[in-house]
Amino acid sequence: MVISGFVQQYWPLMLLALWFGYKWWSARRVVALLPALKKDGALLVDVRSAAEFAGASAPGSVNIPLPELSSRLKEIPTTAPVVLCCASGTRSGMAKLVLKKNGYGQVFNIGKWSNLLR
Repeated sequence: MVISGFVQQYWPLMLLALWFGYKWWSARRVVALLPALKKDGALLVDVRSAAEFAGASAPGSVNIPLPELSSRLKEIPTTAPVVLCCASGTRSGMAKLVLKKNGYGQVFNIGKWSNLLR
């Protein structure tokens, strides 16, 4: 009874903690894969706004803001891995869905752009 009461009361908080844990784990996995992805010719795409990108960015990354992504798909090769980043991992997660929906096979969300510096 005590455990079920706890779960009933705190399930939203537990779900939020699981979500952030998943985002952290997923980004760490892509960071570990990054050297191999770069060796395979990965394109590093930063989906933050142009102003955010101008403020700071990882060397070798290209800026395609999320609102422009669908209209700029021709700039992203379908044959090479694509590594997406943004400020926190949320917009790059949305960008990953857009690319997957449009037939891109190797799409990775590294989370925040500074993870590309590791």
